[in-house]
Amino acid sequence: MSILQGLRGGIANGVPSGESRDPIGFAVAGLRKLSQSPALDRLGVRKQTEQVVFTVTRGGFKTMAATSRAFKKKGKRGAPGVRVPNAIPKGVFDLTPSEDEQMLVDVVTEFAAEVVRPAAAEADEACAAPDELLKSSLEIGLPILGVPEALGGISETRSAVAGTLVAEALAKGDLGLAVAALAPGSVATALGLWGTDEQQQTYLPAFTDGQGSAPSVPAAAFALNEDKVLFDVLSPSTTATKTADGYAINGAKSLVARGAEAELFVVGAALEGKPVLFLIESSTDGLSIESEPAMGVRAASLTKLTLSDVKVPATAVLGETDGSTYTEAVRLSRLAWCALSIGVGQAVLDYVTPYVKEREAFGEPIAHRQSVAFMVANIAIELQAMRLVTYKAASRVAQGIDATREIALARKLCADKGMQIGLDGVQLLGGHGFVKEHPVERWYRDLRAIGIMEGTVLV
Repeated sequence: MSILQGLRGGIANGVPSGESRDPIGFAVAGLRKLSQSPALDRLGVRKQTEQVVFTVTRGGFKTMAATSRAFKKKGKRGAPGVRVPNAIPKGVFDLTPSEDEQMLVDVVTEFAAEVVRPAAAEADEACAAPDELLKSSLEIGLPILGVPEALGGISETRSAVAGTLVAEALAKGDLGLAVAALAPGSVATALGLWGTDEQQQTYLPAFTDGQGSAPSVPAAAFALNEDKVLFDVLSPSTTATKTADGYAINGAKSLVARGAEAELFVVGAALEGKPVLFLIESSTDGLSIESEPAMGVRAASLTKLTLSDVKVPATAVLGETDGSTYTEAVRLSRLAWCALSIGVGQAVLDYVTPYVKEREAFGEPIAHRQSVAFMVANIAIELQAMRLVTYKAASRVAQGIDATREIALARKLCADKGMQIGLDGVQLLGGHGFVKEHPVERWYRDLRAIGIMEGTVLV
């Protein structure tokens, strides 16, 4: 089953039997249905009901974690979970998206332009994504993109390339909203990659059952960052200690996307000197949430997660306990943030190019100034370099080939050049780049996060 065929259940539910069931038809019909939804028409004016209201201060709220749905234990304890196979090498170095991948990108690109971008400024101000937008993102299958087909997802093979392309396309609309929309899928993907049979059967049905019915998909989040000086993500200060029937976890995690509403967390903690991932339901005693609005990525509703003697069973460990699973999660997280930076960088380029051609100074467009033209050209050059190295890393991940070097290169390039693109975008707009009337100042703030954030997994 192809990616687009898998999306049928997500974006084209309810299509009459007499209509075409061609994958392209489903993609276009589903997007048209989505864009014409009365609920989306209210995105720009509806108040943030059923959302945690964030304030611009650190003490905006502090509360216990959201009440979790009742996740009933299923599957065979200790049995290995289903694994999606690696992609088949093409035989030549070719980063051209497949037909299915390009169709998926087209759908997400239009969604980003018509739904995400118009809601971005208000979401940034409110530090919360519109509830209707998040529900609509579920209809195009984002939470199940990296989940194996055998578990109700749409991946026949590892989808690192598709995930990278989707993240890039979505970030063109807004980085914060992209992170908010992709957060549940990062946890679902992690369960598909490293979960045991029991973990997959217990948690994944909440993500995959009844796609197209928004309430069925829980909010979920990765929690890897910590607010420590010189924090090394591979050496978390949060600790897990063995107990008679499991583990006790203590520590604090910062910059957790949508933490206040999350029903399931993947938390990184040190266990006997090795970094390990743990699945923690939000109803677990000892969890508390505090708002943590940042200078960028504000629409993702960033929070601080505090764990005070949180007790979890031995089956809560996700993947291996030797640090290998945790390290892979960090690398895939960095790859995802690289893809997001490319999307925002492309938005900057697309915005400043017509601006410098239309903005006049001393009787002519400022694009006629060599310094301006060179700055725009440099953005395009660096952006293409970021894209190529990120795509290459994603291609190696999809094929199951070690991509440690490529991901490290991509992260360094995207962190440095991404921030420079944001700075140059502000500079090219002059005074207009400093005011909120134009989105470039928000993109500049968002791009500052690329070298800091580690917490979203896309494969």
